[in-house]
Order: sequence, then structure tokens, then C-alpha cells
Amino acid sequence: MAQERTGAVTFKGNPLTLIGPELKAGDKAPNFTVNKNLLETVSLDDYAGKVKLISVVPSLDTGVCDAQTRRFNEEAAKLGDKVIVLTISVDLPFAQSRWCGAAGIDKVVTLSDYKNHSFGIAYGVLQKELHLLHRAIFVIDSNDTIQYVEYLPEMTEHPNYEAAIEAVKKLV
Repeated sequence: MAQERTGAVTFKGNPLTLIGPELKAGDKAPNFTVNKNLLETVSLDDYAGKVKLISVVPSLDTGVCDAQTRRFNEEAAKLGDKVIVLTISVDLPFAQSRWCGAAGIDKVVTLSDYKNHSFGIAYGVLQKELHLLHRAIFVIDSNDTIQYVEYLPEMTEHPNYEAAIEAVKKLV
């Protein structure tokens, strides 16, 4: 049974329980399996040798998640080919694809953790009550060591975009 962190974060001031460990800079990045589309899965190993910025959002169809993904899409264009920017949510792959098309997202790779919550549990961002992923940012170096982590205390807040981008730039 995975660790539970009761009251670790809030949604509109209401406490939520996160399932999984609280990861820190210096930790080895846990592997995970998520869906790229309905039939194709990917794991951390598929991005070996790259610096990875993982942007975790509850749902692309909400204002903050939309803005967060658009911002990282803009930044991804400037970071070069040694960096991959992944946005992970529990939205179905169909919805992610439709949203990306409508929003013009072409640099960020959207991945879905809807099937077994492998990412959410491994990275300690699965909300027990809502079965959504809690907003967080992870920057992982090319050797799969976590270099930067931000778990947002309140789900409706924006992450520190500048700090995450700076953490990536230090690695390339």
C-alpha cells in the first residue's frame, strides 16, 4: 500500500490527501508508465539522456492548467533538443489531443496517467479524494536524478515558472 500524506495540500482551502512519497531534489526519479495515446504507453526510460521538465496538472480543461501548459510550450521552444517538456494529467488521451490541437500546443508532450496512476503514485501527486493529479513541477537531469521539485500547496495556484526554467537551464 502506498504512503498517504493527509492534508498535504489543499483545493480551494479544503485539505487533500496525496498518495505516494514526497520526492526531493537529489532523489532518483522513479520510473512510471503512462499513456501517450489510447494504445501506446511510455515510461521515464523513453526519455533517457534528456533533461526532463515534468509539468503535472489536474486537467487541461481548467484555467490554471491551460495557462501552465501554454507557458511551458512557449519555453520549450527556447530550451533546445536536449530538453523534453512533459505535461502529465489524468485527462484521457483523446481529450489531451483535442486540447493540444485547439490550443496550438506543439512542443510539450502530453501524457495521460488515467489508467493505473503509475506516475501519480510514484511521484506523490495522486489526490486520494478527487483521483486527479495535484499540480507540481519536477526537473530531472539526463541521469534521472531529480534536481528541482515544486508541489503546489494549493491546487489552484500557478507554479514558479521562472524557477523551473532556471533549473532546466542549469542542466543544459
